[in-house]
Amino acid sequence: MRCRLAVLAALMLAPALPVVGGHALAQAPRPAAPAPAATPAPAPAAAAVAEEDPVLARIEGQPLKLSDVLATAEEVLPPELRAMPGPALLQMLPPEVKRQLIERAITERTLINAARAIGLDRDPDIARRVRRAEEQELQQALLSREVQGRVTDAAIRARYDRDNANPQGEEEVRARHILVPTETEARQILAELQRGGDFATLARSKSQDPGSRDGGDLGFFKKGDMVPEFANAAFALQPGQLAPAPVQSPFGWHIIKVEERRRASARPFDEVKQQIREAMLQEEVTGVVQRIRAAARVERLDQPPVPPANSLLNQAAPPPPAQSTPTQPRRR
Repeated sequence: MRCRLAVLAALMLAPALPVVGGHALAQAPRPAAPAPAATPAPAPAAAAVAEEDPVLARIEGQPLKLSDVLATAEEVLPPELRAMPGPALLQMLPPEVKRQLIERAITERTLINAARAIGLDRDPDIARRVRRAEEQELQQALLSREVQGRVTDAAIRARYDRDNANPQGEEEVRARHILVPTETEARQILAELQRGGDFATLARSKSQDPGSRDGGDLGFFKKGDMVPEFANAAFALQPGQLAPAPVQSPFGWHIIKVEERRRASARPFDEVKQQIREAMLQEEVTGVVQRIRAAARVERLDQPPVPPANSLLNQAAPPPPAQSTPTQPRRR
């Protein structure tokens, strides 16, 4: 379609030459010609196409169309403008904005032409990156097509109503913690706290958690927000209480103090609507990826074959567990 439009535009804009016997007379001087006949109007279909996608400039003789200009401006235009028909958008834009968009497209086209002129489009590394960009666009287009229409306003509202069915709200606690790598160090810090040490001060000086600069304050959280070991210990405490013993989690050893407890009231729907939408879209995308991956025939060549059940290889000792990097105990 793009090539057809370019040909139509070139034909419509090309100067008319007198033709005799099938040859254009462009050189020899000739007597004054009679009044030229009226140029026939372009076919209705061609005129409609040209009107929808007019040529706005020419670079090295090649047309730059409205569709080309809008394509280069796609990332700077808000979504509501991108959805408008090209001619209507062009009329609505202020003259200075229109001029800047056309200048931007001209600059891009001249750079592309210069790159092709020196053969960069044939460079193997650049060709590989172009293919990778195409592959990523295809993935995004597929996922968008698969999940389109599934996350509706009605579905988002239903999720909100389901998650906020409890009128009393879900219980939350606000807690502080100190994270260290060994039980011995954790018990020493706990003993210091029991003798009257300040929790926030010790958290800043001893804790290996990234939030230690806040005195180990984790803010309010629900039970499901944390790994079970930490959550069970925290929700067993009352405000002002320290956990009687250090708590081990995959992240290390925690000394826990609960500051407050409360029932979380439901946030207004309009306040969380976008957050719910994003979570539902992520769930839909994950489901699509898993379904397509499960249906694909995949042969892994980087792994050794599984040995028979009675093989002596099965008796090998398992590898040691990987060391966890200290972090907050929130689920990821």
